[in-house]
Amino acid sequence: MPKTITLSPPAATGTDGLLASLGGLLRDWLPRQRWFAGKDRPATDLSVLSVTELFPGCLHLLVNASHAPVPTPGGTPPPGDCYQLLLGVRERPAPALDRAYIGRAEHGPLAGFAVYDALHDPRCAHLLLERLRQPGKAGPLRFGVDEAAEVPGGLAPRLLTSEQSNSSIVYGDSYILKLFRRIQAGVNPDLEVPQALAAQGCARVPAPVAWFCTTAPRPATLGVLQPFLPDAVDGWELALGALARGDGFTTEASELGGAMAEVHLALAGAFPAAGGDENGVTADAMCVRLDAAARAVPGLRPYVPGLRAAFGALAAHDSGPAAQRVHGDLHLGQVLRAGTDWFVIDFEGEPSRPLAERRTAQSPVRDIAGMLRSFDYAARQRRPWRPEWASRCREAFCAGYAARAGWDPRKEHALLRAHETDRAVYEVLYEARHRPDWLPVPMAAIERLAEWRG
Repeated sequence: MPKTITLSPPAATGTDGLLASLGGLLRDWLPRQRWFAGKDRPATDLSVLSVTELFPGCLHLLVNASHAPVPTPGGTPPPGDCYQLLLGVRERPAPALDRAYIGRAEHGPLAGFAVYDALHDPRCAHLLLERLRQPGKAGPLRFGVDEAAEVPGGLAPRLLTSEQSNSSIVYGDSYILKLFRRIQAGVNPDLEVPQALAAQGCARVPAPVAWFCTTAPRPATLGVLQPFLPDAVDGWELALGALARGDGFTTEASELGGAMAEVHLALAGAFPAAGGDENGVTADAMCVRLDAAARAVPGLRPYVPGLRAAFGALAAHDSGPAAQRVHGDLHLGQVLRAGTDWFVIDFEGEPSRPLAERRTAQSPVRDIAGMLRSFDYAARQRRPWRPEWASRCREAFCAGYAARAGWDPRKEHALLRAHETDRAVYEVLYEARHRPDWLPVPMAAIERLAEWRG
């Protein structure tokens, strides 16, 4: 077996020494990762915030890294972000780990050893599950379990390779572990919300069975283990399949609307309303995001007056459903269908937004608007575009929601237009930065929403 390294206590806690070993390697490796905020821009101001040796040959690190900002008029450099890394350290990594290879350390306590992303290593992934099965602590890390759940050992790990903002490992097609990559202080909603919904008896959301957190440098959630639904298909794949076959999707959309209404009702029961999300304050925040997006994407600027009108109508609107906890980033990729049942996953919210904001009470119309925008995205994945397909799905989703929720989002014109506009503005900024070829999709919605006459 290739030799692994066991760090002595001073080296295991000495962040300066590890930075000497890892600094150059991580500055080159981090910008190539899907979950790094800077994408292909250089990583700067790198520092190690904490390090824990989970087991021989595997280090758990929290590192702080800034990145070179995207030049924007009036823009300011972003602050550093905290990232979670699990690094394998061996004298000679196995050939099967070539794709996980980060580099060979030349200085510091790891000099001469090869460093790689440990999540690709079945041995490390197996040992991580064994650690999660037992409550306890390791340095600043804290491991918790649902005592009513029994997670068996020996489940074969499989790292999911689809692009996402976090990293996930499936164990034996029975459980899925999500490791958050970009860490913010506080309880992550993807642990907090499913736990609360489970206590409410909501079966639409898989309940956490194990999790781990850190106490340093500040308390934060690091990972969540939940049941995996091996036979489920996500809503995005189902929608695209229906479009490819020339089928409608209205029955599924209506049932999805009803399922989402159930989740919203359970959320309202799990998290008692404590005010928040006043329409005027929400509209002001939307205007701020619009101005920032218009500075970054010149093509958005001609539509700003019409989009501001949508936010102005929201500010003048004094009714609508009460603010409550919501999903925060709802779209077809965040829902799964197993048999005839819909399930909702990924309650983390938009990772780019502050954690405190994601945990505040907001209008449930925000989630509805996100799903309506997702139908529009699906309808524009292949030519000829199918706007009429999207319209029918949007109508069916809202009808299904209204039948279960007791109020009809289609009658909340000002709220729906404003939240859909805010979502489209977010999409424009995202696509301009990451997928320019997709920019026409949200821009078509921007044109429609800027000219909307209700």
